[in-house]
Amino acid sequence: MTSTGAPVVTDPGRGTVRGVWFRRLRMPLLLLAKLLVGLRIEGLAHVPGDTGVLVVANHLHNADPLLMSIAFPRPLHFMAKEELIRIPVLGWLLTKFGNFPIARGKSDRKAIRHAINALEHDIAVGMFPEGTRSQSMGLSQAHAGAGLVALQGKRQILPMAITGSERLPLNGKRPAHLMPTRGHKGVRIRIGTPFALPETGPEGKRLTPAEATQMIMREIAELLPEEYRGIYTKSGSSIRGKS
Repeated sequence: MTSTGAPVVTDPGRGTVRGVWFRRLRMPLLLLAKLLVGLRIEGLAHVPGDTGVLVVANHLHNADPLLMSIAFPRPLHFMAKEELIRIPVLGWLLTKFGNFPIARGKSDRKAIRHAINALEHDIAVGMFPEGTRSQSMGLSQAHAGAGLVALQGKRQILPMAITGSERLPLNGKRPAHLMPTRGHKGVRIRIGTPFALPETGPEGKRLTPAEATQMIMREIAELLPEEYRGIYTKSGSSIRGKS
């Protein structure tokens, strides 16, 4: 047997929950989420089939990845804080459902490569471009990582918007106006339509990761009520020309 010297490309989905087991687990969890947090989902018809897709969303609560994974009709592999992956049992569960670690606060090339490889293996990859939960409910400045994955992964991007989860319990420190209330109307997840990034940026030059991320954030903002848009409230129209 001869060796070509080429690196071995592993399937990030191998050993994770998918197929019939994913469907069997999702349905009772979906029912439970609807009963416990009033989960409502819009736009499921927009989810692409068996192809790699980068799923991007705003981030309001520690439970957002779980709620989005339950709402999503396909296995959704999220970047997760490396601290969570190290926790016994929890880390095993997260990995079993396709989550992979990322070191926050610095450029994690290994996590970026894993995300791109997953997209190339037709896996849905979930990212929060802001990198952390919003403390004000509104969108904050996003990092270039999502744009880098989108540009190098060369797959469609699916924007999602989550509202209402900021008022759920167990969300750490937050302003008084975001604390749980009796009148909480539940969590809504809104799925937009897939889109592709243009090849060039606003100045006609090759699109940079930072520019790509800003375009992604505007697509997320378009799905959110105005009070959730934060710094992207007046950041221009989306790349599809919506106002």
